[in-house]
Amino acid sequence: MKEQRQAAILEIIEKHDIETQDELAERLLEAGFPTTQATISRDIREMKLTKLALGNGRQKYIVLKQNEFQNREKYKRVLRDGVMSMEIAQNIIVVKTVAGMAMAVAAALDGMEIDGVVGCIAGDDTILCVVRTNEMSGQVVASIRSMMV
Repeated sequence: MKEQRQAAILEIIEKHDIETQDELAERLLEAGFPTTQATISRDIREMKLTKLALGNGRQKYIVLKQNEFQNREKYKRVLRDGVMSMEIAQNIIVVKTVAGMAMAVAAALDGMEIDGVVGCIAGDDTILCVVRTNEMSGQVVASIRSMMV
């Protein structure tokens, strides 16, 4: 349901100049997706929608598109330059980095959206990377290593 609603949101903002969440809610209802303002707000954040000024004092929602390929290449470079070692401790991967690089490497790991990674916590030269299950930890390490090549 969420995927269909978000697809409908994309279609609506591409066809219409939607300025408010209320307008979006009305269009979603017309499209067969009754929803709450809180849900719309979450969808806007998840989908990385932003407002664009139209020049006539009005605004409209648009999709904030970033060059995904460029971002992935930057993340890979940060991993190559920053990661010193990785060790699995059940569903946690302890990542050692060059001094001062842990935050950048953790942001890269989060940005790569690696399947199984729940999130990362960084210090100065150490990251705790939480993996969904113990069994997925090896796959995650292999994925990270393949990105560093």
